[in-house]
Amino acid sequence: MHRSPWWFHQCETVFNHFIELAVPFLLFLGRRMCILHGILQILFQVLIIISGNLSFLNWLTIVPSLACFDDASLGFLFSSQKTRAKAQVLEIQAKEATGKVTPVGYGSCIRKVVNLSLGLLVAFLSIPVVINLLSSQQVMNTSFNPLRIVNTYGAFGSITKERTEVILQGTSSLDPDDPAALWEEYEFKCKPGDLRRRPCLISPYHYRLDWLMWFAAFQTYEQNEWIIHLAGKLLANEKGILSLMASNPFEGKAPPRWIRGEHFRYKFSRPGGTHAKDGKWWIRKRIGPYFPPVNLEGLRKFFEARRWPHPALN
Repeated sequence: MHRSPWWFHQCETVFNHFIELAVPFLLFLGRRMCILHGILQILFQVLIIISGNLSFLNWLTIVPSLACFDDASLGFLFSSQKTRAKAQVLEIQAKEATGKVTPVGYGSCIRKVVNLSLGLLVAFLSIPVVINLLSSQQVMNTSFNPLRIVNTYGAFGSITKERTEVILQGTSSLDPDDPAALWEEYEFKCKPGDLRRRPCLISPYHYRLDWLMWFAAFQTYEQNEWIIHLAGKLLANEKGILSLMASNPFEGKAPPRWIRGEHFRYKFSRPGGTHAKDGKWWIRKRIGPYFPPVNLEGLRKFFEARRWPHPALN
């Protein structure tokens, strides 16, 4: 889908706005429109699952849409045997249709009071959330009370217009500044790296390290010190860390003497273009160094200052 023509992506955008801005109002237009809303929302989430890697997020988003389908629309999924839930529901509905109302018990009254109380509590706590929603300086991913019952959680408060990636490279050269030094790249299991590797589909699985590497590329390594910790582990050839990688360029060889992080800007190759014909899914351009070459000995004080155990060579 990423290599589809531009007109296709423009249609995707229109469909996205239609689903998110117009379709929700179908909930208020009766049973059939409510069911149609559920179908469209689930279809929309399935399309996102197919075309993107947002972990389990879209699978969770499907769950509320299931409430759009009533017993009649979902009845075919259940057995009609008298001992099954479907038969019991039909019996209750038949009694209600004849005017027979089941007496309300003490427990039912308590449940209604609790439900109403919780509803009022959530409504009261949501006041600052709604004010924030209408504000021109909206704050994302923030809780407004110590109970953390309501918040302004958003999976993506903002979207970058460019995709940048941190590429980890290692070398066995004694001098990392030697122009003749051969730098070899570590390949992650899913995030962009090798220009010829097709984008992966992992949903609902979640490669946590790949995800963090993507976010680290938005910032500096000083804001993501864990990436230096990762480099130290790779310098020591630690098996646990290497198991999180798709490939180790130093497998079967001595560990690298130096590791550095390079910053690249990635974009998809154009269908029918020179890069695509060459088998490349991606085009990348170097932005500059992300973090300078580091070695195990040079990282010793860095690790000690943070009370991290210094990696040992394996």
